[in-house]
Amino acid sequence: MLKETKVSELPKDDISSESHTLAEMTLKVPPRMSSLERLHRIKYMIEARGAVPLQDFLDELEISRATFKRDLDYLRDRLHADIKYDRIVGGYFFEKPKGNKKTELPGLWFTEKEASALALMQHLLAQLDKGGLIGPHIAPLTSIIDGILGQDELSSRELRKRIKVFGMSARKSSMENFEEIGAAVIKRYRLQITHYSKANDKTTEREISPQRLIFYRDNWYLDSYCHLRKDLRSFALDGIKTAAIVYKKCEEVGDATLQKYFGESYGIFPGAATQRVKLKFTPERARWVSGETWHPDQVATFDQQGNYILEFGYNQDPELIMEIMKHGSHVEVLAPAALRTKIKNEIKKALDRY
Repeated sequence: MLKETKVSELPKDDISSESHTLAEMTLKVPPRMSSLERLHRIKYMIEARGAVPLQDFLDELEISRATFKRDLDYLRDRLHADIKYDRIVGGYFFEKPKGNKKTELPGLWFTEKEASALALMQHLLAQLDKGGLIGPHIAPLTSIIDGILGQDELSSRELRKRIKVFGMSARKSSMENFEEIGAAVIKRYRLQITHYSKANDKTTEREISPQRLIFYRDNWYLDSYCHLRKDLRSFALDGIKTAAIVYKKCEEVGDATLQKYFGESYGIFPGAATQRVKLKFTPERARWVSGETWHPDQVATFDQQGNYILEFGYNQDPELIMEIMKHGSHVEVLAPAALRTKIKNEIKKALDRY
């Protein structure tokens, strides 16, 4: 239960003449989300204009005098905002702090430029999340950001019209289990899951210790320690059909071990790299590929003809083959010989279809 906080003495303005109930004279709970939006707007209106008359707040925020008073009291008493009123300057203003330091308040207090950047990033994240897993969870930010930017020319609604993200390989995902999975990852509890594997068309029940969530190529994966297999495994979230928290502490795996197992080889296939690929891209294709990161530990060079030579380790090759095939005649596998043969056979199979 929150301790009641006595409201500080009201400024000598036209609000002070009103009568107020006991409920209005005490602050028992923080404002709700809609009230939080108003607090942002009050702060930005004062920052942008220097001094703001009472009527401007009432008109633009569409609130009563009593509501404004409660918001003002909350800003002053709980967030320690040094807001003053002066008839001569014509309204409410921030008392300048010593040393000309910028007035800052606890919480999400951004400049207009920072709020604009936040609106773009929030929209970018929502657009990347084609599976719909986290979009609903960050949606409440939208109303707050809209409240911060208000009706300015660069409103967040306008900003969101200016950015577009295309997810080329996103799979449809159910978000039914996302809250359970997210809570288990953060709280460090185990999960009991029902998992469907597309590779072998089988469903298994298993207990896992989730280690981290990965967003890779427009899809979500859960790196975990699997108690059924007694080893590390990565599960595509769209393959997790049910998930329930098991209130037992996770089997913790160190970052170095996770990186070695999941990050050493190429793509989504985990395990230590057992082979090393060497690719040669034409000078034309090198203009694009040389700016890409295929693997954190890749080694890249240019030969005398301008071909781009790319080398890195991998464990399994299905995903790598698909990526190589996308570049058609602009890439050649120099090593290993087995992978070169697989690519050659795939090309022959493709020709047979035509």
